[in-house]
Amino acid sequence: MVKGWVPVPEDELPVPRFDVTAIGEVMLRLSVPVGARMERTRTLDVHPGGAEGNVLTGLARLGRACAWGSALPDNALGRLIANEMRLAGIDLAGLLWRPEGRVGLYFMEFAAPPRNSDVIYDRAASCAAQLEPDAMPWDILMDTRHFHVSGITPALSPAGLAATQRALREAQARGVTTSFDVNYRAKMWSPAQARQALLPLLQGVDLLFCGQGDADAVFGCQGAPAAVLRQLAALAPVGAVVMSAGDSGIRAWQQGAELQQAAHPVTVVDRLGAGDAMAAGVLHGFLDGDLAGGLRYGSLLAALALTQHGDMLVATQKEIELLLRTGGGALAR
Repeated sequence: MVKGWVPVPEDELPVPRFDVTAIGEVMLRLSVPVGARMERTRTLDVHPGGAEGNVLTGLARLGRACAWGSALPDNALGRLIANEMRLAGIDLAGLLWRPEGRVGLYFMEFAAPPRNSDVIYDRAASCAAQLEPDAMPWDILMDTRHFHVSGITPALSPAGLAATQRALREAQARGVTTSFDVNYRAKMWSPAQARQALLPLLQGVDLLFCGQGDADAVFGCQGAPAAVLRQLAALAPVGAVVMSAGDSGIRAWQQGAELQQAAHPVTVVDRLGAGDAMAAGVLHGFLDGDLAGGLRYGSLLAALALTQHGDMLVATQKEIELLLRTGGGALAR
């Protein structure tokens, strides 16, 4: 111990400004309802959405202080996205405004079986895809307890990969815990490209999210859900692994123990954003040192997201807590 050095009591240490921060692209989703065809439509529903932004929205709905880092053009479409994030209660201190450029778009054609729903991306060279690591306000984004990012951000562009690498290094250097959601998108890169880029990123994260399908497609993890979970846990020295398995619910691996949470019965209105809502619920429990409780929140938030239009969850903390206690389905009056 250095002579004259006096340790600061834990209760007097600086309190981080945020609970969770994240970087990533929020796009505009332009969609047609089930039964309509994109090539014949004259009207489109507009919803902002993006993996990390969706996660922050869910956490903000649970009362967590959240901030988002990204880049938007200073035009009406950029302001539309920013306003939606503000409305969800997310701090935009980490957002970079660009005098020129574009937002990312994706077009969604929802379909009923036997047709498949289809996505058309129009996001190349968006402001978010050109994030410059040195321009990001890391002191703001790392004034947090936890940092989250997904595999979509490094898939955007070489700049997106560099920003993700820098963010994880900054977090680990500053003692900020981290989570990473694989979120593989086959229309953005091949499994081999994803595996090569993502494996190094996973080595130091504290919480890894990966769907069972992504575990197979990207990392070749195969077998029953329990076996796939163990393969993911062995893939990188992460603190915990959370794997969604569709109707089979959520499984987690932490310190050699497996946890499970059943999926909620649900009538599906819109599938997009459910995985991000699940991640938000899990992180809510993880922040309190209660991963099992996080799985319960995650299962419920995923179900709620499936019942709503749009990528971002809209619910109050009071509503969520009530549904967690009662299971829902009753008439509130």
